[in-house]
Amino acid sequence: MIEMHVAGIAVDAVNQNPIVILRDSSERRALPIWVGKAEANAILQALDDQKPLRPMTHDLLLNSWETWGITLERVVIHALLDNTFYAVLTTLNGEKKQEIDCRPSDAIAIALRAHVPIWTVEEVIAEASIPMNQDADEEEREQFRKFVENVSPKDFIRSRPFTDYPTEADG
Repeated sequence: MIEMHVAGIAVDAVNQNPIVILRDSSERRALPIWVGKAEANAILQALDDQKPLRPMTHDLLLNSWETWGITLERVVIHALLDNTFYAVLTTLNGEKKQEIDCRPSDAIAIALRAHVPIWTVEEVIAEASIPMNQDADEEEREQFRKFVENVSPKDFIRSRPFTDYPTEADG
């Protein structure tokens, strides 16, 4: 899994829908997630550390959990199926860990309020992310090409014999 951070909210130029942009810590990959306007507003409020006069739904949930001794450990965006992202909230209640299905937009809004990490499964990153630093990606590919050009089969042979396999002397 890769830890992601909210880089901000963008707006789709075609249909004017908000997009949450998640970015990895190396700033090499960005993951765009289309969200609704209300969810984008909730995320922006959390990013700006705005405290509403009355609790919003995400605040209410976290306040309830606090009252009941439940803490949020992390958020995980774990799947992308038919252009829909899936996430879970991982909570702790004493020793009991539980995962709760959640829309990614709500999970992100809650994670920002609770100051917990947002993780994304590598397969989701591979499928849906966009490169942010193509020069670094190209440099990494070039280093790998050089490695492959200079590697030989003997580089993978162990220098001492395996001892777990029977020999002719063992009968």
